[in-house]
Parts: sequence; structure tokens; C-alpha cells
Amino acid sequence: MFSGVVGKYGGIARDALARWLAGYRLHPNLLTVIGLLVTIWAAVLFARGQFIAAGLVLLVAGACDILDGALARLTRQVTRFGAFLDSVLDRYSDVSIFLGLIVYFARPTPDQSLFYVVLTGIAMIGSLMTSYVRARAESLIAHCRVGFLERPERLTLLIIGALTEVPGAEGSYFLHKMPAVLWLIAILSHWTVAQRVYYTWKMTRALDAETFSSAEVTPRAFSQSAFAGGAGVEKEAEL
Repeated sequence: MFSGVVGKYGGIARDALARWLAGYRLHPNLLTVIGLLVTIWAAVLFARGQFIAAGLVLLVAGACDILDGALARLTRQVTRFGAFLDSVLDRYSDVSIFLGLIVYFARPTPDQSLFYVVLTGIAMIGSLMTSYVRARAESLIAHCRVGFLERPERLTLLIIGALTEVPGAEGSYFLHKMPAVLWLIAILSHWTVAQRVYYTWKMTRALDAETFSSAEVTPRAFSQSAFAGGAGVEKEAEL
């Protein structure tokens, strides 16, 4: 119920902002590019250790990511290339955020940690593979929308992690959650990949079985009809 209320009023706010942007004749593809540039800005802030500022900038980037599709639908500019561009730039955005975090953990600061460099890299790989597996699966089956951790969830987790990185908050239970966020993304993204691989295996297996059955039935039907036709010819010859 709560998610339904959030979705309803969130959709109203999104559509209102899309109508406002449409008044300025902003092209949806340009908004997609702006979203990437804003994300790169957030990545630079992450690399510099300015986590709260990066989280706020990511909120703007997330808004751009939501609004470009709504704007395209509102202005009737939905195109195949627009969907393709959005997907490509989303991958650049994902890599930029994690690269910023890798630079931060690799810098000679009190938070320098090879362990978190590797963990962030694992999270980045999982994020890319989550999107890749779905795209590859949907070239074979109708859809592959299974799994929990998609891009909106990853972005939300990163924003939460960034906004809780208050200086001197290491001892607080409710703050300093970026390490926990990286653990969640690293684990759940690869779990989502596994879910999608398993789902695709089940669906392709069913399709392959159906294809094999069809190929098996056709020759049998043909041979039976040929046999019936041959019997008819013999009967005619006997008469």
C-alpha cells in the first residue's frame, strides 16, 4: 500500500516536472546527456571525499534519469535510438560513480583501503553484469525482469550511503553506511545476475523443447499423410 502511494504521487510529481521541461522545448536525449554529466560531477566529488555533496548531486542525476523517459513520452519523442542512448549512458554513469569511489579509497588518506578498492570493483562488475545479462537475455526471450537489485535500487543505495557519510560519525549506528552499501551492491548485484541466468536457462530450455517437439511432429505427420496417400493409390489400383 505504501509503495503504491509513493508510486502514485511520485508519478504525479514526475509528470509535472516533465510538463515544465517540455515548456522549454528540452529534447529528451539532451536531458539524458545532462544526467551523465551530473553523474560525472558526483563521481569527482566522491573521489575527493565529499560524500554528502556527491549524494545531493546524485539526487539530481537520478531525477534526470527518471525525467528523460517521461519527457519523451509527453512530447511524443520516444525513439529506438533514445532508448539505446539512455542504456549506453547509464552504463557510463554506473562506471563513473564506482570509479570515483575507487579513486577515493586508493588515495593516501585515513580511509585508504585496498580491501574497499577491490570491494568497489566487485560492486562495479556486478552492476554492469546485471544490465548486460538482462540485455543479452532479452535478445533470446521476451523479457528478463527478475532480480531485486536493478539500477534504481543501486542508485538509491549509493545516495543513502553518501548522505550518511558525516565526518566523525564512525561510532554512530545510523551513519557511515557507505561500506555497508558497497557490501550490499557487491553481493546483491551478483545474486541478481545469478537469478537472471537461471531464469533465462529455464525459459530457453522450454523454448528449445517446444522447438524440438515441433520439429519432431512435422516429419511424423508428413510420413503418416504420405502413407495414407499411398494406401489410397493402392486401393484405387485394386478397384
